[in-house]
Amino acid sequence: MDQIANPAPGFQSNPGKIITVEPYRGTVVVRAGDTVIASSTRAKLLSEPPYPQHFYVPFEDIDFTQLGKTALSTHCPYKGDASYWSVLPAGETGKDAMWAYERPFDEMVEIRDHGAFYANRVTIEATPA
Repeated sequence: MDQIANPAPGFQSNPGKIITVEPYRGTVVVRAGDTVIASSTRAKLLSEPPYPQHFYVPFEDIDFTQLGKTALSTHCPYKGDASYWSVLPAGETGKDAMWAYERPFDEMVEIRDHGAFYANRVTIEATPA
């Protein structure tokens, strides 16, 4: 078994914690008003009870011309450090509306190069295949 090079301290101190990342079978579209920010058939669904599930969309399927990276950064002991982007067409509502773990801990490498959005700041439409 390979050794983990950058293990999450959260899992080390709480090995019973369960976070699952599964492919979403369908299409996920993120909009700000009429502007499509992201559209993907390759999104992943992250479940971390008791928190709401979130779709993680591959960077390749996100229109970064509609986003502006902000200075906000947060830390999760299970996933790592999150960077944030504002959804520009959404105005003030879109501030820090997308986050991503650009260098996640090893246990969460599946969400590297994927962004997630706050459902109360943009419209997220998930259509099952």
